[in-house]
Amino acid sequence: MLVDPSRKCQEVLGFGASLTDSACYMLHQLEAGARESLMRELFHPSGMGLSVGRVPIGSSDYARKTYSYSEDGPDPGLKRFSIDHDREYILPVLREARAMNPGLFLLGSPWSPPAWMKANGSMLGGCIQPRHFAVYAKYFSRFLDAYAAAGVPVNAVTIQNEVDTEQDGRMPSCLWAQEYEMGFVADHLGPLLEREHPGTRIWILDHNYSLWGRAICELDDPRVAKYVDGVAWHGYVGNAASMTRVHDAHPDKHAYWTEGGSDFDDPQYETNWAKWGATFAAILNNWSRCVVGWNLALDEAGMPNIGPFHCGGMVTIDSKTKEIKRSGLYWAMAHHSRAIARGARRLESSTTLDGLAQVAFENLDGTRAVVLTNSAGPRSIVLRISGMEAEVALNGNSVTTLTWR
Repeated sequence: MLVDPSRKCQEVLGFGASLTDSACYMLHQLEAGARESLMRELFHPSGMGLSVGRVPIGSSDYARKTYSYSEDGPDPGLKRFSIDHDREYILPVLREARAMNPGLFLLGSPWSPPAWMKANGSMLGGCIQPRHFAVYAKYFSRFLDAYAAAGVPVNAVTIQNEVDTEQDGRMPSCLWAQEYEMGFVADHLGPLLEREHPGTRIWILDHNYSLWGRAICELDDPRVAKYVDGVAWHGYVGNAASMTRVHDAHPDKHAYWTEGGSDFDDPQYETNWAKWGATFAAILNNWSRCVVGWNLALDEAGMPNIGPFHCGGMVTIDSKTKEIKRSGLYWAMAHHSRAIARGARRLESSTTLDGLAQVAFENLDGTRAVVLTNSAGPRSIVLRISGMEAEVALNGNSVTTLTWR
């Protein structure tokens, strides 16, 4: 394996998971001491140091019920706007997380506009009506204001979780045609946030690698690109090289990986760290500035869940015993988040060995880190950097982190 420290790539924002209604509810079921211990393990710099979180704007499919911040029929003046639903356990958990890690960066993503803004009159499936674009932009601004007033400022937003699917109307979702997203950003949300929340970043797409062509086309329009910091990606369809395609077309825009995780009924749920280590290496080697997993915590049956999927949490909290289990994704994430700090720069690296995935970084303090994922059997490899080399023994099915100055 070869690392070239003279070729520095993207700067790291961080690693984390999604703090959905369901995840925050499960964390809130723990006794105060147990919750503090787990939150310290996850977010404190002495633990995993998770530094990026994703927060649904209203209900996602991982919630105890379907809700928005403007209920009970048309409300064009947003007179009924309220985040009171989030005050019971979502905001307290977010405040705890930020107390553990004051540098926690939060992304807000909506799964659906309020039902009255949509053609089908429901948060389940359907699409937004363009005549509501102006008030929906104000809805975003009100969310940012309310969360900041509650002690939880949000740093970035996406327009829609998964713009290209309505999930057959089985869960909170909303189709956004390409021209809808472009018009909403260029004519409404971008100008409004520039005036009222100038530090808040806008990320487009928030969907699969396979939509890389759409991302390029949106960024090709200077009216859209003016307001967009980057593209949010999911890894369910396509491959990570799509992020490099967009980077090559628009090198001034950033890539952010914002969703992915294991199923609770996967037989390897607790041991698939090599799968996730290789996945993270591909994400980072294709210009993403962050890796954000899906639900931070769920119960043993992937609940609470109003949607059709079988997702598991990064950690599982047993609904009866409150026992905590850690997933393979957790262990892969820990290898990266503990060694690669915010502001680190990726170093170009390469390998010709089958079953070996690698990613290398240089931190701001001068330390260097390499995370090696070996999906094959036990073996030794040679790491070369700046005229130096070291032989490294790797266990089979393993993730190994090396750090040095």
